[in-house]
Amino acid sequence: MAEADRTGRLVEEKVVPVVEETAVVYKERVVTERVRLHKTVHEDQEVLDIPVQAEAVEVERVPVGRWLDAPAGIRREGDTTVYPVMEEVLVVEKRLRLVEEVRVTHRRVTRHVREEVALRREEITVEREAAPRDPGRDPGT
Repeated sequence: MAEADRTGRLVEEKVVPVVEETAVVYKERVVTERVRLHKTVHEDQEVLDIPVQAEAVEVERVPVGRWLDAPAGIRREGDTTVYPVMEEVLVVEKRLRLVEEVRVTHRRVTRHVREEVALRREEITVEREAAPRDPGRDPGT
């Protein structure tokens, strides 16, 4: 089909089809392998040798019966602490008399105690197996 342009000349018109190609991409999950985990718990018996300390206190009363000029103080003699016990006695004059001493001794004893305890540990094994292949599928796709 021909048409005239502004100058009056005939111009031939052609229709050119336009073609567009589009690509469609998709993903598909394919199982290639299966993994199985097996967990095993082992329990072992262990014997522990543990030092255990015990502390004992001994109390000893020692009669003294001695007259004092001044109050006696608390004192230490090695592992023993001495607490003086005094009383006031009315005489023509007031004097201090040491009645007794209370001696407190600390002793420390260490002994070993054997105790059997259960200790657990875990172990995991991995087992792999190939997935079944689809015979209709091309491995390249």
